[in-house]
Amino acid sequence: MSSKSESFQFSKVFEIGSFQVNPDGKLRWKDLADLFQEVAWRHADSADFGRILQEANQMWVLSRFEIKCEDLPSWGDQVEIFTAGRGVEGLFAFREFLMLGDKGKTLAAGMSSWLLLDSQSKKIIAPEKALPDHLFKVNSKPAWISERHRLKSLEKSETGIKVRASDLDLQNHVNNTSYIRWVEDFMQEEGLKIESLSINYLAECFLGDQVDFFIKRLDSELQILGQVGEKKVFSAVVKI
Repeated sequence: MSSKSESFQFSKVFEIGSFQVNPDGKLRWKDLADLFQEVAWRHADSADFGRILQEANQMWVLSRFEIKCEDLPSWGDQVEIFTAGRGVEGLFAFREFLMLGDKGKTLAAGMSSWLLLDSQSKKIIAPEKALPDHLFKVNSKPAWISERHRLKSLEKSETGIKVRASDLDLQNHVNNTSYIRWVEDFMQEEGLKIESLSINYLAECFLGDQVDFFIKRLDSELQILGQVGEKKVFSAVVKI
């Protein structure tokens, strides 16, 4: 987990609020992911990149997200979150995150993989055609990349989720951090703590969908697959 904050391009300081913590007083994983993505949008908007994409009918879709955590901050703690574009490989653009706490202590890091789509046709656009080099350093490569999951022999769980209005984003799709909340809730209900989390986003979910969970428990990890009918919508690998 890198702690070289000087290699990042943008940062913002946050104070952890009471509404962001779990019963132990620690930042929820869902809220950690929210903070990472808030910094990503602030970075993009700092150069009007978000507005320019919207005007061009283009949109980012999160494909993979991996978060590693050394220590979650508590209610009232101040943290600084750093982000940077980490180049392109094939159709994927990468963005890295770093959260530092008191005296520059590394708390958490994240790597995300994104696809750029035409918001009307949903066709994939080569990211280097739209990425400004001063924000994303197209020719660089990330130090680590969240891997594609290849899960087998999972068994259907009694746990399932019905998509509610509070799960939705501005596009009327399930917000990508809602999937992380579903996984976090499941882990807490099973009495398991998350050491690291990797999630692959496979297909869209909509209001009213019934998402069934398929599970495989290994010694040091839990594998979760979410399906709506026969459609696979997300997969997660959680280190425990």
